[in-house]
Amino acid sequence: MKSITTIGYEDATVKRFLATLQDARVELLVDVRALASSRRPGFAKTALAANLEGAGIEYLHLRSLGTPAEGRAAARAGRPEEMREIFARHLATPAAQEGLETLQGLVQSGRRVCLLCLEADPAHCHRTLVADALAERMPLRVDHLAVGGGETES
Repeated sequence: MKSITTIGYEDATVKRFLATLQDARVELLVDVRALASSRRPGFAKTALAANLEGAGIEYLHLRSLGTPAEGRAAARAGRPEEMREIFARHLATPAAQEGLETLQGLVQSGRRVCLLCLEADPAHCHRTLVADALAERMPLRVDHLAVGGGETES
C-alpha cells in the first residue's frame, strides 16, 4: 500500500518545518493552497521552494487542489461544514480531477509525497479532503505530520 503525508505550517518556524519534513523522509512537497502566498516569512511560494531546495526536497504547486475563495471565506468565518461542501463541489471539477490524477501518479511512483496547507490541525484543513479523495482512487495510508515531531494516522 502506498502512503502520503500531510503537514500544516501554522505556528511553525521554517527551521522546525523543514526538520519535520526531513525526519519524515519527504521527497516532494505538494502545495495544495489555491494561493501559494503567506504573510509568514519563508512560506510564500518562491521562498518556500528555495527553502525546500536547500533541504533536498522538491516543490510542486497544484493550485487546482486548493480551496476556492468562497470555501476559504467559509473556513475563516468558522463554517467548516460549508467549506467542506464547497470543496467537495470543487473536487468534482475537471481541473481538480486532473490535479488528483497528477497527485496519484506522483504517489504511485513510490516517492515520499507530502501535502501542504496552512492549518496545523488536519481535521480543519482541506488537505485531509484531498488525501481522502486520493484514497478513494487507490489503496492509501495517510499520515498527518505535526511540526516538531510525530504523525497521526487517519
